[in-house]
Amino acid sequence: MRYGLRPLALSALSLLTILAPSLALGMTIRVGHFPNITHVQALVARALERQGQNWFADRLGPDVKIEWYVYNAGPSAMEAIFAKSLDLTYVGPNPALNAYARSRGDEVRVIAGAVNGGSALVVQPDSGLTTAADFKGKRIATPQFGNTQDVAARAWLIAGGLRITQTGGDAQVLPTSNPDQLSLFQSKQLDAVWTVEPWVSRLESEAGGKVLVEEKDAITTILVSSAGFLSQNREIAKRFVAAHRELTEWIQKNPEEAQRLARQELQASFRIDMAPELVARAWSRMNLTSSVTRDAFQAFVTSAQRVGFLRDTPDLSRLIESP
Repeated sequence: MRYGLRPLALSALSLLTILAPSLALGMTIRVGHFPNITHVQALVARALERQGQNWFADRLGPDVKIEWYVYNAGPSAMEAIFAKSLDLTYVGPNPALNAYARSRGDEVRVIAGAVNGGSALVVQPDSGLTTAADFKGKRIATPQFGNTQDVAARAWLIAGGLRITQTGGDAQVLPTSNPDQLSLFQSKQLDAVWTVEPWVSRLESEAGGKVLVEEKDAITTILVSSAGFLSQNREIAKRFVAAHRELTEWIQKNPEEAQRLARQELQASFRIDMAPELVARAWSRMNLTSSVTRDAFQAFVTSAQRVGFLRDTPDLSRLIESP
């Protein structure tokens, strides 16, 4: 490749572009997330962007842009990864695991943790439901078919002795968007909901729901990359993960400011108006972390197999990859 007759006259910026094409000017990174408090890193980053502080872009290189895409739940985000319309996404572990297995490990990489906890099973206050066996003939909503809470609900019911199929069984597991879950729960058309924050706290405060099962330590949100993006833009991915870790630490040290920013973003982008007390309540259930291990995914493999989403035991050796 020829760079002209006077290579020593190249600007530092031009030299950076030649030596590191992955940092070339004009690059756009497409990042997905959900309108949930458990995707707080994305919410805070987007809120900061509205204030002119481009947390990720400013740490990635000259003229790098971030485009945000929003999904209701994990399976939709993973389909976008497969369609090559998304580079990175915050997502739950089960959809990522399912996508990894479907592609025989070729399409998906987990590159960081994000949030543990923040998910729960909420029941009607007068339901009398106390064990999985009590749910025979009941209706339970989850955010989306095959998402992390959907698999958790089905596995819990099966472990309690109920017969649960993907379309029916002893209890009905009904994939339902989070806003619809709340309205249906309020009108008593649902007996229970297995979901994430802030919807757990909203079901409690706005519909009188009672938490029956809380997943305090389970992985709720991780940061996933398409394998192609990671292999072709490893330096950019490395910088994104570093920025994600730095943001996670900032949120941990500044919880009140982070909660305010998250509330602002939920209102600005999704018209979700949440009281400070509600966000604080949801916050208390979450544990922010940028760490993730392969061992933590073994439980998700077992649950997914139990409910029929995975038939074989996938080789997880390529699932987690640090850029």
